[in-house]
Amino acid sequence: MRILAFDALRAVGERGAYANLVLPPLLARAKESGEFDARDAALATELVYGTLRRQGTYDAVLAACVDRPLRDVDPPVLDVLSLGAHQLLGTRIPSHAAVSATVELARCVLGDGRAKFVNAVLRRVAAHDLDGWLERVAPPYDEDPEAHLALAHAHPRWVVSALWDALGGDRTGIEQLLAADNERPSVTLAARPGRSTVDELRAEPGAEAGRWSPYAVRLVEGGEPGAVEAVREGRAGVQDEGSQLVAMALANAPLTGPDRRWLDGCAGPGGKAALLGALAAERGAALVAAERQPHRARLVARALDGNPGSYQVVVADGTRPAWRPGSFDRVLIDVPCTGLGALRRRPEARWRRRPEDLDGLVALQRDLLRGALTAVRPGGVVGYATCSPHLAETRLVVADVLKSLAREGGTMVERIDARPLLPGVPELGEGPDIQLWPHRHGTDAMYLALLRRTS
Repeated sequence: MRILAFDALRAVGERGAYANLVLPPLLARAKESGEFDARDAALATELVYGTLRRQGTYDAVLAACVDRPLRDVDPPVLDVLSLGAHQLLGTRIPSHAAVSATVELARCVLGDGRAKFVNAVLRRVAAHDLDGWLERVAPPYDEDPEAHLALAHAHPRWVVSALWDALGGDRTGIEQLLAADNERPSVTLAARPGRSTVDELRAEPGAEAGRWSPYAVRLVEGGEPGAVEAVREGRAGVQDEGSQLVAMALANAPLTGPDRRWLDGCAGPGGKAALLGALAAERGAALVAAERQPHRARLVARALDGNPGSYQVVVADGTRPAWRPGSFDRVLIDVPCTGLGALRRRPEARWRRRPEDLDGLVALQRDLLRGALTAVRPGGVVGYATCSPHLAETRLVVADVLKSLAREGGTMVERIDARPLLPGVPELGEGPDIQLWPHRHGTDAMYLALLRRTS
């Protein structure tokens, strides 16, 4: 299982892959060959995700135990050391077993010489537990709060700063959020209206209804979604509850005039489009699902295949619309972003993103929102959504676009209070926008602003 975990880390490090895409096929092949049982698969999954989540903390510990800069350590060696560090500092595996098993892994994948180096380093790591190491490598909170939290909770410092700003500066809140980012979430399914029901999905072993969405079911015991018949048949799909709530809020937002044509302007990979399409069909509306990248458009088409009602999948760029202005009654634009709201699911993303990524993303987000406001008719509604709580990608994008439109004196827009559209969901803030949080709502940190075009 450790070789499998090493292979997954190498794919993430060498090819820029995502663990949630790389690991399942590796586990499936191991199970089919008879090499793995459920316990082995669970341990391999923990080794991969735990090592990736805590990478920054483990790098600081390893740097204190290696006699050279970490950048001079070959990446495969560093992956083995990180796997060993996680077993020593982040699991209940006994120290002697963690060191022995990791050294044996090093012999298999690196050779005897490097295995001796791994053995020496891990014996230094084993000298202290995680708290003991944090006392040595992290500055005290009172001296540098952001650096302390960054090492204690394994987030880059700039991410800690951005999340803290979005939360409003509360220490308890930021520590709870960072801790929640390091917990692997349960798999959440969406029962697509007209095709599946929550009762059907709840009949699965270890399944329970979601907390907020009437379409959500959680596989709380780590169930495999591919084993669920409704998922295999496309009648249900894997979708975070926060994403379901965003789609619901847009679908239920009040508008004036007809309600016949809906647009999902950034539809890939298709989860929201499938739910929106089903909700539209219930009202006799048609959905256009647009995606700029052809391979992602194919994923959208697959997600929508068999959906009730009328829908169309098109390859189109929301910043250069392929439709006439004012063509739609409802528009969802779930924009590309840093993904800081989904760090529970993609732990490696926190180490890949850089602050400078924001410039290009924010410019694109503004353009997409302007395109969406052009696509909707007067009286219609646009939902601007993003899986990031970063203020630069959320409130500031909306504020900048609305200010620029006001200066131009053309398109007029009013904001809709989105909070009443999510009845029963607590702690939604002062509005009118919605910001969901992992530590408060158990969802990804989805943001939603609802805007009605008035002229």
